[in-house]
Formats: sequence, structure tokens, C-alpha cells
Amino acid sequence: METTPLGSGQELDLSLLGLFLKADFVVQFVMILLIVASFWAWAVIIQKTLNNRRARTQSAEFDAAFWSGEPLDDLFERLGPQPTTPPARVFAAGMAEWRRSHRTDGALIPGAQSRIDRSMDVAIAREAQVHNAGLTFLASVGSASPFIGLFGTVWGIMRAFTDIAQAQNTNLAVVAPGIAEALLATGLGLLAAIPAVIFYNKLSNETDEIVGGYEAFADEFSTILSRQLGD
Repeated sequence: METTPLGSGQELDLSLLGLFLKADFVVQFVMILLIVASFWAWAVIIQKTLNNRRARTQSAEFDAAFWSGEPLDDLFERLGPQPTTPPARVFAAGMAEWRRSHRTDGALIPGAQSRIDRSMDVAIAREAQVHNAGLTFLASVGSASPFIGLFGTVWGIMRAFTDIAQAQNTNLAVVAPGIAEALLATGLGLLAAIPAVIFYNKLSNETDEIVGGYEAFADEFSTILSRQLGD
């Protein structure tokens, strides 16, 4: 079988698009999967970054209102039974249980403190679940993408060696495209994994800090209510 030597009229297209178009179907599927995962990961990263920034602002605003000296009952009435911000929802959960713990004669139902704490714990757990949404996907992309890219690389190299054997020629024109296609799959895997791992760690730390702030507020609020309970 005759092959066309490099530089004899047939130019190699080693651009990213050219390598993708010449790649085997399996390698193309791997590349598409990694590109989609990368775009999806960046969408999660941007969304989580904005959400965490908004959550910190909301917490600061609520803390200012809570410690402003305004009576807690007035603050609860102003926020309503279904507040729109996470710290306000934690506060509302505690206040709602506090009000439900009073009998019609004004006396407190026994065990009010523990019920108030549980109500706020449940509210915090719900907020934590919302804040953690998407982090599992980033962790999966960060851990799996290099291996998916490596699979594409192995498959591409196998195809390259097959082409070499069929052509019975180790000319660069025969070897280079298959190797380049294979390495492109690895590059895309790393391109998806590296930002996912970095931002997973960053966003996880931010989420822990935000949820920790809710827990700290719940402890402070519980202490205030315990004084009212006389415990």
C-alpha cells in the first residue's frame, strides 16, 4: 500500500477541529463528553459562586436586622412566615416553634427548648442541602475526567498503531494524526478536571463557612430563647 510522504502535496490538518473530525467515533464521543462536562462544570461553578456571594450578603443583612434591637416578634412579623433568605428561614423556624410552644393561657409546653432547636436544625439541614447542590457533580468531573480522557487516549493510540500496521509505514504523516488525536482526549480530560477540582475545594469551604454561620446564629438564638424559658 502506497502512502503519501509528508510534504508531497497532502497537508496535515493538526488544528483542534481537524483532529476532532479525523478522530475515531469512540474518541469523538469521549471528546464531546468531556467538552459537555467542562461547560456544565463551569456553569455550576459560576452559579455556586454567585449563590455563595448572595448568601453571605443576605447573612450580613439579616445579622444587622437581628442585632439592631428590634423586638424579635416584630422582626418575625415583618419577615413573614415564609422568608426569602436562608438565615431568615432559620430564624422563622425557631420563632414559629417558640410561638407554638405557648398554650392558650400563656404557659409554655414542656420540652419547648429541644423542639425549637430541632426545628432550626431541620431548617439548617434544608439550607445546607441547597448550598451543597452541584458540588457532587464537580467532584465527579474532577475525579472521572482524567480517566475518561485517558480511555480516549488509549483508544486513539490503538487506532494509530493499527493505521501504522496497515500502511506498513512509520512516516510522520501516518503516525502524527493518530497520536495527536489521542493526546487531545487527554488534554480535554485535564481541561475539565483541573478547574472542577480547584473550585470544588473552594466552593466546599465557602459552603461550610456559610452553613457554619447559620449554625452559629441558631446557637445564639437558642441561647436568647433559653433565657426567656428560664432554663
